[in-house]
Amino acid sequence: MATLQAGRLLARRYRLIDRIGAGGMSVIWRARDEVLDRVVAVKVLAPSLAADARFRDMVREEARSAAQLDHPHVTAVHDYGETVAPDGSITSFVVMELLSGEELEHRLTEGPLPWPAAVETGAQVAEALAAAHRLGIVHRDVTPSNVMMTAIGAKVLDFGIATRVGAPDEDEDGGTFGTPAYVAPERLDGAPAQPATDVYSLGVLLFETLTGQPPYPADTWEQLSAALAESPPPTLDGVPGLPRPVADVCLRCLARDPRQRPSAHRVAAVLRDQLLPADPQATTMLAPTMTLPTLTSAPARPATATPARRRALVLAGAGVALVAAAALLVPALTPDRTTHPRVLPTAGPVEAPTEASSPTGEPTGAAPAVPTGGPTAAAPTASAGEPADAAERVDGLIAAGLAEGAIREDVGVDLRNLLRNAVAAPDEGAVTAAVDRLRGKIVERRREGSITPGYARQLDAAAAALVAGRA
Repeated sequence: MATLQAGRLLARRYRLIDRIGAGGMSVIWRARDEVLDRVVAVKVLAPSLAADARFRDMVREEARSAAQLDHPHVTAVHDYGETVAPDGSITSFVVMELLSGEELEHRLTEGPLPWPAAVETGAQVAEALAAAHRLGIVHRDVTPSNVMMTAIGAKVLDFGIATRVGAPDEDEDGGTFGTPAYVAPERLDGAPAQPATDVYSLGVLLFETLTGQPPYPADTWEQLSAALAESPPPTLDGVPGLPRPVADVCLRCLARDPRQRPSAHRVAAVLRDQLLPADPQATTMLAPTMTLPTLTSAPARPATATPARRRALVLAGAGVALVAAAALLVPALTPDRTTHPRVLPTAGPVEAPTEASSPTGEPTGAAPAVPTGGPTAAAPTASAGEPADAAERVDGLIAAGLAEGAIREDVGVDLRNLLRNAVAAPDEGAVTAAVDRLRGKIVERRREGSITPGYARQLDAAAAALVAGRA
């Protein structure tokens, strides 16, 4: 790698600009893709690894698999390439999405994160790992240095040189891949990589974001073995305000027996469940409600008036349950706007966000006026954690965003199509994949400005609940 210089062209396509990082196995360059005219990150493998044909084959196959990980919290892998110099030396490299942000490792030098921020980060990393595990990919080195904190959330790095489930767990020198403090105990005995080994590392990362240090601090394999043998069981009792389910799932991730650890998908569901009540929109949806009389923009109409002209509002009120009407279409949010019937059945009227939005989409704290009074009809409703309620909430947010101009019209249609695919998915794996596509689209549309940041955050949390509700 010493022969690489700024300005060199790799594979007649990637022009190296400058070095932005280095590790024991690779050097990372900022480069320009001269074919697609975009800036990317190019991870150039160490010469000792690139010289091994078996290792190059393995990395190429892993990069191919990692490129299938279309997930908002996974760094995208674009390409794999090799070049041969006149002296016969091989340069092997992986081309990835170039991120802008701060490594979680650097963020933690300032101390632990507030527990809601730590749980949010843990949930995003868990979702990324769950997506990888569904494709049979194990990361093997989930650490704060491999998590980038960006404007749109956590991004897990280095999937380009991960491995397949069950692959031999040794590097070119016969040592164990990974960072000692984050490596699962069974890997010290040479056990092959499995999803449970990533879940252990996820537990270490979550523990560190909550407390400021890993449960078994170690810089070498010998120190790790000693810490595992001599240290008392870790505890999170000292974290102020931490919900018990978060502590429980974190400590389950750290179980010595990999069979006792939850799946990454389950960890994400538990963590998301603890975050939803903190979301003002989620709090509104969980509150008891009552329905108010149907309003129209014109004088009273016969009972046969079209549903598209009806307007129903819901008001939070203690002790009154939501009206159960599974076939009722979600009505228009403005009296003089004709809407089309919803594509999803709902369990009753959906309330628009209770906080007004600023021009940037951030909540301002000013709640819209809601008429009161009138007859009510009460019936029990399903809990907010059930898939139907989660889908209804996403759809309600889309409607509210369209009404406020916070979501562009064509984007609303696109999101509803993706939501319908998620609701109609036949099994848990298909649901999760469909939700990943929906969340990825939310991120993409936020970047281009067709969804405001405030609505993008609420939609992402609500979409995540579609998976949590099936866990």
